[in-house]
Amino acid sequence: MTQSLAQFDPEIAGSIACELARQQNGLEMIPSENFVSLPVLQALGSILTNKYSEGYPGKRYYGGNEFVDQIENLARERAKQLFGVSHANVQPYSGSPANQAACFALLEPGEKLMGLHLTYGGHLTHGWKINFSGRYYQAVQYVTGKDGWLDYDALAKQVSDEKPRLLFVGATAYPRIFDWEKLSVISKSVDAYLVADISHIAGLVIGGVHPSPIGFADVITTTTHKTLRGPRGAMILADGELSEPMKPPPEKSRKYLPTMIDRAVFPGLQGGPHNHQTAAIAVALKEAAEPAFKDYAAQIVKNAKALAERLLEHGFTLVTGGTDNHLLLVDLTNKRIGGAAAESALDRAGITVNKNTIPNDSRKPYDPSGIRLGTPAITSRGMKEDTMRWIGDKINEVITDHADAERITRIREEVRKFVEDYPLYPTGT
Repeated sequence: MTQSLAQFDPEIAGSIACELARQQNGLEMIPSENFVSLPVLQALGSILTNKYSEGYPGKRYYGGNEFVDQIENLARERAKQLFGVSHANVQPYSGSPANQAACFALLEPGEKLMGLHLTYGGHLTHGWKINFSGRYYQAVQYVTGKDGWLDYDALAKQVSDEKPRLLFVGATAYPRIFDWEKLSVISKSVDAYLVADISHIAGLVIGGVHPSPIGFADVITTTTHKTLRGPRGAMILADGELSEPMKPPPEKSRKYLPTMIDRAVFPGLQGGPHNHQTAAIAVALKEAAEPAFKDYAAQIVKNAKALAERLLEHGFTLVTGGTDNHLLLVDLTNKRIGGAAAESALDRAGITVNKNTIPNDSRKPYDPSGIRLGTPAITSRGMKEDTMRWIGDKINEVITDHADAERITRIREEVRKFVEDYPLYPTGT
């Protein structure tokens, strides 16, 4: 066990080195991606991966968890303070397991849930028919208006008609803010649990540039990467009383949401948590508590708005006409190119985005009419509004000349030279 990765498995080491170069030499603009710091990387790659720790701090099924308990408690306390809740579970492996745990805690099999339709910007775990949430529960989907905006009056009527037990609110491709107060009123009108999935916007919530669902939603789920800029992982947040974690709560009610959530995660759905992941989450949460993080969150939004303005100047059609958060959803119909071809052309130019459906899309999901792009990762590299205008120009050039291989190659070299002024990690990382 003394050999390095490069010595023992040069193929894997080589692929990792190539991926590092790809990230450093291009523009990562998928809005669900970000760059973690060196301290987060160090925690994630630590010896904590060696330890099993089924259960919760002070209530483990394995010995030797004194220091793991310290780490998990730090992560939980930091999450509680940042978001202003009484309870945080940091054990979900990722966002989908977190949403599964929320359903497992709050619903009985076959009960009704509602979530935003996948092709209108929702998530698989919000009731999509081939996902667990659409197979084990009676799932009803709501949609945005034709303009891409969430219609609260239409949603209120649908909720009144359907009377779901759980209402998921959150999105993967919605460029506007959520009105949590209105959503709370809508869910309470039928006594439904409101679950706010803030995976995309958690960092913006902490930074104060997106309204917080705290005090309005019954349960909040979130990933810990994306705008929060941590490792791949997730958390579930709630207010209420925590009873004995290894026993059922005295009753299944909002009063005991923390216990219901904890029991759903373990032993309901998971075994031992990934302790190296928990430590990395704790580090990221400490970073998010720094004053500079608010500046970072605000810059994400400034950059997204500047990029939107530039693309509009180039004649692009943006769903909802712009953005209030970290992402843009671009309708390419008037550019005479599909989302898959646009993604491929931009990728060849060193600009990473993803193809994406748009509201009322007439094309298939694997070759939709749009692309989705965002600013969290490039903002992490220190880029600001003037940079967004340059990036907007390059995106326009690629889309306009997507069939010109020589032009795309020249743009890729321009991008490579441009990002040299925004180093990702120190040399030798």
